[in-house]
Amino acid sequence: MARYRPDKDGTHRATFEANKKKIFATQEICGICGRPVEKENGQFKYKYPHPLSPCIDHIIPIDKGGHPSDLNNMQLAHLACNRDKSDKIFITNKNIPVPTEVTTNTELPLTIDWMNFNN
Repeated sequence: MARYRPDKDGTHRATFEANKKKIFATQEICGICGRPVEKENGQFKYKYPHPLSPCIDHIIPIDKGGHPSDLNNMQLAHLACNRDKSDKIFITNKNIPVPTEVTTNTELPLTIDWMNFNN
């Protein structure tokens, strides 16, 4: 069963579309991943349904109480990023320290020396 979305087919539709045009004209960075949403000659390079195509993300999802057409609740995003985010809320807490060192599995000690391994 389809859900009712006031930004798609309700009272906020016109305001949502006007704010969407403003965001597409002024923003170039995905609000979720922080990478550029590519443009060529002033137009977005990829079109829907390409995963890197532009779309509008509601920072606070409508299902969680976010306003459907408020410009402060909307941001530019890649389609794939927006789908991955779904209806999650990400809050940046600036009081939490960010680790400065990154440890990857390539830096971990080897448990078995496979060069000297005999059958």
